[in-house]
Amino acid sequence: MAETRTIYSLGVEQVGQPYLFRYEEGPPPPDHFRVETHYTGISTGTEMTFLQGSNPYLHATWDQTLGIFRADQAGMRYPVPFLGYMEVGQVVESRTTAVSEGELVAMAYGHKTGHTAHAQHEFYRRLPADFDPLLGIYVAQMGPICANGLLYAAAEVVGHRVRDLGDGVRGRTVLVIGGGVVGLLTALFARAWGAAEVALVSGSAPRLAAAQAFGLLTVDDQEHEPWHFCKTRWCHGPGDCGADLVFQCKADSASLHMALRSLRPRGTVIDMAFYQGGAPDLRLGEEFHHNGLTIRCAQINNRPIGLEYTWTRARLANETIDLLQTYGALWREQIITDVVPFAESPAFFAKLAAVYQPQVIQAVLVTR
Repeated sequence: MAETRTIYSLGVEQVGQPYLFRYEEGPPPPDHFRVETHYTGISTGTEMTFLQGSNPYLHATWDQTLGIFRADQAGMRYPVPFLGYMEVGQVVESRTTAVSEGELVAMAYGHKTGHTAHAQHEFYRRLPADFDPLLGIYVAQMGPICANGLLYAAAEVVGHRVRDLGDGVRGRTVLVIGGGVVGLLTALFARAWGAAEVALVSGSAPRLAAAQAFGLLTVDDQEHEPWHFCKTRWCHGPGDCGADLVFQCKADSASLHMALRSLRPRGTVIDMAFYQGGAPDLRLGEEFHHNGLTIRCAQINNRPIGLEYTWTRARLANETIDLLQTYGALWREQIITDVVPFAESPAFFAKLAAVYQPQVIQAVLVTR
């Protein structure tokens, strides 16, 4: 049996202060396995909320029973020792028959140099031998989040009779708002599953260039109104212009309002964003009302009703692997912009928080 080991984790000590924490981890008990981290991907949108002090859990508590946030106490306080949910590790010791030593697994345990997992209670997915392990950072959580967006789109069209992720996008015109990893992955899923056309909206030249490399249409929202692009390019007849479907992947309410303006009548926005500051720019008395539109929130822990057991997280992870088996080489070339040694992660985080850097699309911390 292995001995106690030292684990380092990237967290936040106080607002604006990223920090490497350290703790001792004992040998794995029965039904557990131990991994050593190879790669851990940074999700700047979520993680920066802890660094900047804007995450709702720092100011309120989620009441699981009632399904509301309660403002009478904070759910989390500083220091926050763990961030992140995009990890690839190698099994170095196993006390379960579920996994074997030497296997690479995708998990979501945070920016840590290692982790001990319960084989029955924690999600993991073995990576195929021919799969680029660096791209495994998307398999456990980020990829399933995006695939779940397509699943919601499919459920809007065919209800619980979803055959595949193409049921909501096949042959349809699709707009994706947001050029970050969520937007790019979602757009690529839509293209792969047969959308008639997929256009991605961003104001970042590097992200627009990356989208173009995948054959996506692009709209620079610094130069053009996305709704005007949609209404002129996709016009089906008098009073029927716009995108069939919009995936809203940018965390500001002005983008959600723009998504509504871009739809054809009775169209749907699949909303995958996180609005920390509320929605002051959202206007529901205009296009939303007059065109009979739908806003559908798609989150990985809330899959469509009736599909929770057939479309499991594991199945969405498999869809992610299939997508990246096809596009992985180009994705690595275009999207993986920064590979940072784990020891340098606090300084890198501080730099990301200090200055907006649109050229950073996906940063990966490496521990090896």
